[in-house]
Amino acid sequence: MNDLRVTVCQQPLVWEDKAANLKFWEAKLRPLKGKTDLVVLPEMFTTGFTMSVHELAETMDGPTVAWLRNLSEELGATITGSMIVREECGTGGSGGKFYNRMLWANPDRSFTWYDKRHRFSFADEDKFFAAGSERKIFEKDGWKIMPQVCYDLRFPVFSRNLKSDRYDVLVYVANWPAARSSAWQSLLVARAHENQCYVIGVNRVGQDGKGIEYDGSSLVVSPKGEILCSFDKGEEAIETISLSGTDLDDFCAKFRPLDDADEFELKL
Repeated sequence: MNDLRVTVCQQPLVWEDKAANLKFWEAKLRPLKGKTDLVVLPEMFTTGFTMSVHELAETMDGPTVAWLRNLSEELGATITGSMIVREECGTGGSGGKFYNRMLWANPDRSFTWYDKRHRFSFADEDKFFAAGSERKIFEKDGWKIMPQVCYDLRFPVFSRNLKSDRYDVLVYVANWPAARSSAWQSLLVARAHENQCYVIGVNRVGQDGKGIEYDGSSLVVSPKGEILCSFDKGEEAIETISLSGTDLDDFCAKFRPLDDADEFELKL
């Protein structure tokens, strides 16, 4: 595999203001044209981690999906991050389910997504959002990439690398509070070790509308558990790092614990 250039976007979010956030992101990302392959934005990058689903949700033919498609094509890079999406039920348009959906927009305008499986009941996310029902792996330039959202990080069985369907990179997008940042970073490193893969964890900074503080603590971790990219706590930064396909292949060829892993059936 060729190297994969990944851009980590540790930035603040404007509380529940989609227009302001999209304007902000557009200004930040446009200089990346031709300089990256994959741009990773935080969880709920248009609103912050809010339960105001009825006011802020969009459908898949809404303005944010169109914005992502257009900007991805302009940059020549895939863009990912999550937002609140409503899926209509029936034909009347009055019902529906809401998902914390991690979008994946490619520069050829193709599009896919992953719905967050594990809802954060501590913040009542389970009362507002439906749970995702599929484990997914995306492909990018020969790389296999598993998308995950925030609280998914605490459930290692769901993201376990399988002998029958292996991936190369785990990507976590998050609004993970500063009060639990030690757990965030420790678990990111653990996922890299146990799955023999690169792990990218992208978290926001700043304070949200509920007064919760976020310090970022975003990381890029190698399959050996080495920290390849990190940030100062609270730092507003955008960094691009190159993941080596050769290093990954060499390491997995020499050290093969996944060959000895237990077989299991994941029931969703």
